[in-house]
Amino acid sequence: MPQQRGGGMSRRAALLLVGGALAQLSLPRVPPPLDLPVGQAGSAKLGSARLDALLAAHAGALREGELAPLELAELGYRATSWDADSVLAELDYRLSGIDEYPAVLQRRLTLAEGAVTGESSAPNTAAAPWDLGPLRPVHGARCLVLGPAAQDELTALAATGDRAVSAVSAVWGSGWTERLLLQLPAGEDQFAQLLGVDPGTYQGIAAVTSAAAGAPLHTPADRVLVNPEAFRQLSAVGKQVVVTHESTHVATRADTHPWTPLWLSEGVADWTGYLDTGRTARQIAPELTQDVAAGKLPGALPADSDFTAGAEGIAQAYELSWLACDLIAQRHGRPALVDLYRAVGAAGPGAGRDQQLDQVFRQRLGYGLTEFSKDWIAHTERQLSPQA
Repeated sequence: MPQQRGGGMSRRAALLLVGGALAQLSLPRVPPPLDLPVGQAGSAKLGSARLDALLAAHAGALREGELAPLELAELGYRATSWDADSVLAELDYRLSGIDEYPAVLQRRLTLAEGAVTGESSAPNTAAAPWDLGPLRPVHGARCLVLGPAAQDELTALAATGDRAVSAVSAVWGSGWTERLLLQLPAGEDQFAQLLGVDPGTYQGIAAVTSAAAGAPLHTPADRVLVNPEAFRQLSAVGKQVVVTHESTHVATRADTHPWTPLWLSEGVADWTGYLDTGRTARQIAPELTQDVAAGKLPGALPADSDFTAGAEGIAQAYELSWLACDLIAQRHGRPALVDLYRAVGAAGPGAGRDQQLDQVFRQRLGYGLTEFSKDWIAHTERQLSPQA
């Protein structure tokens, strides 16, 4: 990840892959296939009715015991395969006041003498919040923060989350839950556990937003997952930008579809995150500013592949996307940018994404992508030139 010359992580380094990771994680994920042979002797000893009762009793004990601080509206297991010693099951849980739809996790439970004696995430799947250690729920006015991190960090993140919800609602309205669930693990390894990936996969990423597996698009169960090691290196403004960026993805979930180009979805998230921060274009887009100073201007709007983790020029892809959305907002007003975003989502894929996008631009802004791209290149040069 790029570093500032004076040492420490740059704003872009910490935010760099937030949107890219989000684009991969923000739609409901299909859990990977689970491989646990069903033992015939085991299934004979423990019938499905008995197993259901055993899992229900286990869920009840958890709700009334160690998970009581979570104020769960729902918690239940569905066995998918089992033998004499273990069970693979889907765990549905829903947090009161946060989730409109239950999150679904894949779990492995161990059995002994007709009782559940242990539980963990199934191989290569996301961990539950309570897998990381004792939970210390902190309630903000508009958010819930979970995690084993220090209490002062949880409290500070709740305040950041509350401000993010207000900032996002001011732009995108109240047609979303206006509630956030933020998870702050103790370290990067736990951050990887929450995502069900190998440690280091998202090294240097400040946060990602993940939709709970199984949740339909219209009733999501989003989690904003914060990487404490990267997040701690940000300034107060940087932290606010990151959380507001992620909150924008939560708020725009119902309007974001596979045919929504990443430059638009990441651009509106960055644009909302930086709105009213007082940062100049050159401060928001430092890598691109260097390119412009060297005479290197963009030739086309960023492709989805430009946001792939590790892609060359990924920092510039985010910065160019922000500038594209900034141009729309400056020229047509903030409501026009919101309207355009929702119109793209409502239009469907059409015969081709670019053709459909061009048509929406013409309907909503009065000109097509070709003209917009030319204006955006000129806007980039004006905003980032040394004289700006």
